[in-house]
Amino acid sequence: MHQRARFFEQETWTAGVIGLGYVGLPLGVNAVQRGLRVIGFDTSADAVSRLGRGTSGVEDVPDEALQAALGGGLETTSDETRLGEADALFICVPSPLTRHREPDMSYIEAAAATVSRVVHPGMLVSLESTTYPGTTEELIAPAAASGGFEVGSDVFVCYSPERVDPGKGRPLASIPKVVGGVGEASSEVAAAAYGRLVDQVHVVSSPATAEMTKLLENTYRAVNIGLINEMAQLAHRLDIDIWEVVAAAATKPFGFEVFYPGPGVGGHCIPLDPQYLAWRAKERGFITRFIDLAEDANRQMPAYVADRVAAVLSGRGRSLLGARILGIGLSFKANIADDRESPAADVLRVLVDRGAAVSVWDPLVDVAGIEARGFESVDGVDGECDVAVILTDHDVFDYEAIAASVPVVFDARGAYARRGLNADNVEAL
Repeated sequence: MHQRARFFEQETWTAGVIGLGYVGLPLGVNAVQRGLRVIGFDTSADAVSRLGRGTSGVEDVPDEALQAALGGGLETTSDETRLGEADALFICVPSPLTRHREPDMSYIEAAAATVSRVVHPGMLVSLESTTYPGTTEELIAPAAASGGFEVGSDVFVCYSPERVDPGKGRPLASIPKVVGGVGEASSEVAAAAYGRLVDQVHVVSSPATAEMTKLLENTYRAVNIGLINEMAQLAHRLDIDIWEVVAAAATKPFGFEVFYPGPGVGGHCIPLDPQYLAWRAKERGFITRFIDLAEDANRQMPAYVADRVAAVLSGRGRSLLGARILGIGLSFKANIADDRESPAADVLRVLVDRGAAVSVWDPLVDVAGIEARGFESVDGVDGECDVAVILTDHDVFDYEAIAASVPVVFDARGAYARRGLNADNVEAL
């Protein structure tokens, strides 16, 4: 075993986390729970101050867990020089798309610049942010070597994709970690370090392999969601209940995995990650047909849902223009407060653009967040609305009461079918 790997396997070392958002904060708290000291760095002084007071702001890290971590070895800072005290750096910064749906590498580039200023002999540098294959070797490895260090000898570099499952309460340590190092020594050192953080580590041959692993995972989901969304539209044309079809197909014990249609895709991964792979592929002259088709199918769903809402109203002699619509649920998936890239918001914007008056009820998303999107926030079913549209199927909703309180419900999430509920005034996607 490499001497530095033995250190990470056996000693109580210090982890430095760059970026204290939905990936970095859970990682830092988990590291403290596993007996390590953690220096958490973020460029936002406000975020650092809030975290230092024990207020998480990250759904998967309750305030109580953060407060326990602060008392057990977690420090938060906006002073990057403190990262020089770390034995291993974990880069957990955003990797969004530009308005042209191309990779925005500015956060990763800024993190690489930070690495170049704090790196020291023996340090492990791991990139966790989702990105295109080649990023670790093109951006992070040169930053780690910028002080004249040799990667694999003086310093060690790897890629290990974040794997979080928002709202499911899955312990981070229970999720296997894929690790790909720049060279065999980096892989061995990284595996030893991550072995202290999680229960299972799977080592692959290179950072690019690990980078593409993450993109495959989320592209798989995006393509299958695109497929079921297209099947939902076809089933409607054929006057077939897609929810009954999915339930029937799910009885097959092999060769089928359940995906459900909905108003589109949202969150920080599924709408974005496949585009990193598609962008890299185009650079190499390769057309990613499945990714492009899935992107097209998923991005058209908000307009399709709006069309269906208009048809429901028309069937009751009501125009969409001037109609009062209650959007039920704004977050991108059930039982969480995260509304990033939410298809629910996209549906409601289309309805507003077509002349409808829209209000939103989502008890999990704060009122300020709803109003910041330009929607009126309400705290329950408005019986005066013309149609209620189920856009996120939180368990806290009483669906039978909703149906009893409004003239008609358009269920874009299959909330009624999946719960075995029946109401004469509910029409499903």
